[in-house]
Amino acid sequence: MMTSRSSSHPIHPLFIKRWSPRAFDPVKLSDTDIHTMIEAARWAPSAYNVQPWRFIYCLRQDAEWDLYISLLNPFNAAWAKNASALVFLVSDTVFQDRNTPSAYNSFDAGAAWVQLALQATDMGYDAHAMAGILFDDVTEKLNIPDRYKVEIAIAIGQRTTPAALPPELQEREGPSPRKALSEITFKGAFPHE
Repeated sequence: MMTSRSSSHPIHPLFIKRWSPRAFDPVKLSDTDIHTMIEAARWAPSAYNVQPWRFIYCLRQDAEWDLYISLLNPFNAAWAKNASALVFLVSDTVFQDRNTPSAYNSFDAGAAWVQLALQATDMGYDAHAMAGILFDDVTEKLNIPDRYKVEIAIAIGQRTTPAALPPELQEREGPSPRKALSEITFKGAFPHE
């Protein structure tokens, strides 16, 4: 299902080019490339500049690859096993300098995820974020401290033909449309529904 997308206002083409495929070519990704993507994420804005995000990753050629795949739910494991890298994004739930709870850690981690995804797209890769993960297993197996929240997993790789996917996913493989600006933007106040 390849669809063409266009914006209603002029924006950088990178925003439209980025989407979340599931069909990946199982090729190697270098440490340099994954570090470049995480470097872009590092520059995301955050509340009080605490930068609560942490990235734990594995490349497909690493010994931990099967462990990382086992931390995904079966649906996501079935297609993400062909990715070149898997990344778990966690966020610190405590403001380090104040030792008080943060209400912004997930929001800030989301900003970092977007920058990683856009950098991947700019480099000729694709990134697909997944909430379908085994959160308790991720915490245990990857030694995540209690104060950190497991947010998402991210599959990164080079897109390939949808034929690499199971038939039920082939027809869904393509960039998704977006709601109209008028459905998500309100001047002055939220309208009555």
